[in-house]
Amino acid sequence: MISKQSTSGVRPQTSAYHPLGLRSEVRGRLTLRITLLCAVLVLLLLSCSSKPDPNTLVMIIESSPTNLDPRVGIDAQSERIDNLIFDDLLSRGEDLNVAPGLAERWEIPDPLTYIFHLHRGVKFHDGRLLTSRDVKWTFDSLLQGKIRSTKTGVYRFVDNIDAPDGDTVVFHLKEPFATLLWNLSDGAMGIVPFGSGDEMTRHPIGSGPFRFVSAETDRDVILERNDDYWGEKAKLARVQFAVVPDATTQALELRKGSADVAINASFPPDTVITLQRERHLAIERGAGTRLAYLGFNTRDPILKDPRVRQAIAYALDRQPMIEYLWRGQAQPARSVLPPQSWAYNGDVPAYNHDSERAKQLLGAAGYPLVSGVRFHITMKTSTDENTRLMVAVMQQQLREVGIALDIRSFEFATFFSDVTHGAFQMYGLRWIGGNEDPDIFEYSCHSAKFPPNGANRVFYSNPRVDALIDQARREVDPKVRKPLYAEVQSILASDLPYVNLWYLDNVLVHNKRVLNLKLNPAGNYDFLRTAELVQ
Repeated sequence: MISKQSTSGVRPQTSAYHPLGLRSEVRGRLTLRITLLCAVLVLLLLSCSSKPDPNTLVMIIESSPTNLDPRVGIDAQSERIDNLIFDDLLSRGEDLNVAPGLAERWEIPDPLTYIFHLHRGVKFHDGRLLTSRDVKWTFDSLLQGKIRSTKTGVYRFVDNIDAPDGDTVVFHLKEPFATLLWNLSDGAMGIVPFGSGDEMTRHPIGSGPFRFVSAETDRDVILERNDDYWGEKAKLARVQFAVVPDATTQALELRKGSADVAINASFPPDTVITLQRERHLAIERGAGTRLAYLGFNTRDPILKDPRVRQAIAYALDRQPMIEYLWRGQAQPARSVLPPQSWAYNGDVPAYNHDSERAKQLLGAAGYPLVSGVRFHITMKTSTDENTRLMVAVMQQQLREVGIALDIRSFEFATFFSDVTHGAFQMYGLRWIGGNEDPDIFEYSCHSAKFPPNGANRVFYSNPRVDALIDQARREVDPKVRKPLYAEVQSILASDLPYVNLWYLDNVLVHNKRVLNLKLNPAGNYDFLRTAELVQ
């Protein structure tokens, strides 16, 4: 735990007006960075274009997938590419509800029994027929320890799995587990052939719309169309996922035409605007589910008081940050759940910018102004440029209510290690995908889920929240579960262990030779299922 810092200090001079409340030196650094970026882009974009392969779509990704065995890989790249190679029992619709996948229908005769009926005639990429035996093996290999994976804990309430015939799979549970269906859908657990072991990491074999060709760490992953796919066949003959970590290089590759697609790339929003001016490029944008949030260490001597956390929320003015830093490519957030979720509750306090209310709360919490400062507090972040600019703005906004925010930026691995070990007062992170189902409340807010048992990294504990989460997990009917989760969101909005900042839009930059790109809220790679190339 980080100790409380001195409350003494000198009140800073009031800065001239700026939409983001930035001091002149901060504005200068921001302007210089943007100028240098534009200069680099201008120089780089003078490079001559390369002729694209008419049969291969090149998509930029920032890092290599860690493991393409769907039972093991949990990073975003692994799960999203796996979702093209493998089929899950279920899929997810635009409303983030589960829908048929390999299982064309299912029944829940009682809260402990789930019966799935498989499509017939589905084949793996090597020609083997996919049956209930393969589904049973996929999960048994986890539950029986044949494959070591952190995903095993997701299915901890599964007692055993039966395959009474080739087309039927029966899951028997130890206790009611309403999120089972979600954890059997898109990207959660692709089905592998019976008997598959560690070799699935090196050469994955699934039944999805694309088959694996090759993978080279830090270079690329190549897939080709599965012409025998049981569902709607892909239009693309081949997809190359090119690993390009550097944001400037990503923009260059798109500009040159040596890359066709990038979704939610790491380059700044200003670069998106610049690329939009290119004749051969187009931008697709839609509401997304990726959530930027702040976490408070609720064991900290200062931050353990909800009034302090609420004051910080009132002191932050999110709208100008969305407008000027994100160029409008984000939407304000009130819950960890996105609005697309069936369990979303938007009828909770929004904590709109109110400096006077923030000052009142801080005074009531026992923090008067002393030489213009109430207390110092430290926020840890990664070295991501967008994040660093964001916290610089927050620093200025909190200063207006007497909070001196000290910023400490670290390389991501070090930063995340500190967060998971509780070595912070405040931190900023994003939820990507994990917040699309209300199971996120157990994972991040239940008192039984402090690290390493879960992601309650802020050490939040509320017996009423625990009870509501436990009850909702045991209810199968969404109509019963929804008001339980609504109350959870209402309590969290008051206790405020986290400040939900904004949902980032999905932004897809693509060459105009790529057609039929359909974005979905999750921002995954499903658009490659319908995309096609034209010359």
